[in-house]
Amino acid sequence: MIHKVELEVGGRTLTIETGELAKQADGAALVRYADTVILSTAVSAKQPREGVDFLPLTVDYREKAYAAGKIPGGFFKREGRPNEREILISRLTDRPIRPLFPEGYCYDTQVVCFALSADQENDPDILVVTGAAAALVLSDIPYETPLAGVRMGRINGQFVINPTYLQMEESDLQLTMAGTSEAVVMVEAGAKEVSEEVFLEALDVGHRQIRRIVEAISELTRKAGKPKRSWSSPVPNEVLRQRVEEIVAPGVRECVRIKEKLDRENRMEALLGQVVGQVLGEYPEVAEKEIKKVFEEIEYREVRSNILQNGIRADGRGLKDIRPISIRIGILPRTHGSALFQRGETQALVVSTLGTSVDEQRLDDLEGKSTKSFMLHYNFPPFSVGESTPLRGTSRREVGHGALAERAIQPVLPKSETFPYTIRIVSDILESNGSSSMATVCGASLSLMDGGIPLATSVAGIAMGLIKEGNEVRILSDILGLEDHLGDMDFKVAGTRRGITALQMDIKIGGVTQQILSQALAQAREGRIHILNIMDQVIAAPRTEISMYAPRIFTMKINADKVREVIGPGGKMIRSIIEETGCSIDVEDDG
Repeated sequence: MIHKVELEVGGRTLTIETGELAKQADGAALVRYADTVILSTAVSAKQPREGVDFLPLTVDYREKAYAAGKIPGGFFKREGRPNEREILISRLTDRPIRPLFPEGYCYDTQVVCFALSADQENDPDILVVTGAAAALVLSDIPYETPLAGVRMGRINGQFVINPTYLQMEESDLQLTMAGTSEAVVMVEAGAKEVSEEVFLEALDVGHRQIRRIVEAISELTRKAGKPKRSWSSPVPNEVLRQRVEEIVAPGVRECVRIKEKLDRENRMEALLGQVVGQVLGEYPEVAEKEIKKVFEEIEYREVRSNILQNGIRADGRGLKDIRPISIRIGILPRTHGSALFQRGETQALVVSTLGTSVDEQRLDDLEGKSTKSFMLHYNFPPFSVGESTPLRGTSRREVGHGALAERAIQPVLPKSETFPYTIRIVSDILESNGSSSMATVCGASLSLMDGGIPLATSVAGIAMGLIKEGNEVRILSDILGLEDHLGDMDFKVAGTRRGITALQMDIKIGGVTQQILSQALAQAREGRIHILNIMDQVIAAPRTEISMYAPRIFTMKINADKVREVIGPGGKMIRSIIEETGCSIDVEDDG
């Protein structure tokens, strides 16, 4: 039996239905907004995965070419590996639903979403988020918190709910958010130097729309939701917990105060080895993973309590302190622009390269064909964290971090009319202890200025964290990897002195209040200005000339009726000019 709910959002009808498609999945939802249609499904294993103590969740979004009336290109004429857009939407969907699963749920779970119809006006990403959450709450999987996604734009000072692609071109804000009826759980945004106050207002307006959609999903669940299955999480061994506590708690308390990352990790590893050996000798029936789990819980508690009670972090900083920063520019002799940005134990080597229109990236997706003249690629090799793993293709995380940094830099780039170059930035993370994507933003700004690219102003980024226990709240500036891992929020904010250009918020708790977001944004602004002051001491304005090794582009206008003469019969004239001068020539139809 088909069940559906409808409501108007942003002047268009949003429909969520279940009961017709994918009935053998544990849960399925069909979401329609105007003529864009998304099918979301959820399936979870009936038995927990052996040997894991985390949620093995996979979220995959795929776009069907037929959704836009297209046939895929290439030899095989079928959809292949996920493209960058599909990866980003998969991540966007994963991030808000992951923290809302019950603690201790270690069952393989897969959420698969297909774009079945695309009207080429409405971005499907927020529908994928909404559909994935709807499929989960409708299923018998023990996921019970409905959430929804909306997009906020701002045109001429007025907020627009779920703007179309055309409206987004005019908007100075593109904010994608997800939330429950109680709180916001995920935010991702790009903006043209928008103030913190505008962001907070946009979040408030967007959350009101989210509540309406969540209520509709709850209504659908009451009509068609399946009873939740029973499941079990491992029962804590209190005797084991107490024994591990006796052996290592004082040592862990000391270790989490060691300032250097590698020294701290080595000491913790030695301490873990000691307690594993001792406890296994006393309780041979206990599994090693149980001891490790208790050890990690003690580490979690000690790091957080030191921050909450004493206001002191693992590396000895206060809550608002920024790690020491060092900067070098122009360090690579033959590149077009380069910078080495170091903040604490995080180091990014960022290089800018200029090209011509021939180097633009050609895109062909559900939106249609387009070109892209600015690219930022982020690489995170294993040696940056002292690990030895195979070098494979670009990871989802690398794609996501690169896209965030790209959004942060985009608003300050020169217009193509005045600077007709293709720009590629590559950030290689050489060391990492937290905030590597924000180090990429800082390094990218410095690298572009070193290369003579006429940026409007400098851009810096900072990652904020949160430790929350009951009513006790501590917001951290410039978080370490340890604080990211053991904290409750990762809130990355990038921007200029005038305002925010990009932000991304992920949380591990049920949501954050407007008050916490306001405090985090204000504290992030303080940190951003501090970093910009240091960056401007090294280079405050772009170099007056581009690199001598960069291509030179000269643009001239000729009469449209003379284009054929310039090209010549069969291209003879233009080929002879290219052969004589060694340059490349690109002639547009309009001259």
